[in-house]
Amino acid sequence: MHQRLTLHQIPRPLKNELTNEIYWLCDTLGLSAGRDLDNLATQIVLTILSRSEGSGISSDELSNLLAISSSRVNHHLRNLTRSGIIYRERRLVHLRRKSLSDSIREIRRDADRIFDELEQVAEEIDKLVGVTSQNGKKALIIRDSMGIVPRA
Repeated sequence: MHQRLTLHQIPRPLKNELTNEIYWLCDTLGLSAGRDLDNLATQIVLTILSRSEGSGISSDELSNLLAISSSRVNHHLRNLTRSGIIYRERRLVHLRRKSLSDSIREIRRDADRIFDELEQVAEEIDKLVGVTSQNGKKALIIRDSMGIVPRA
């Protein structure tokens, strides 16, 4: 499965209250944006976190606790799994790590790996079109099949 990382730079809430902080965290990670008017993704993360003794929670139990349909729960669970904050094992849902802070650190490592690969590919593209990188090295000029030619 592809991982989707979304980051929004949003001012942090003024009050350090659990509800404000968890909503801010989920909004910043793009977990509760869009059509999630009831902030169900945030409520799911908070529910999983409060059950973080390691035993996990079933989607049916989440559905009952949050008083929403199992299809809505599963929709949000798919998105949360894709973001990397939770994972499914058998019929149970778990936070990615034992704590939310450890889960965020792991997502950061994911982002670093993605950016490392993006940087490597960007350098290869620069070389192919003959763009000089910041380190001052001029790349070879190569014309590709699309006819891309470097700037003069």
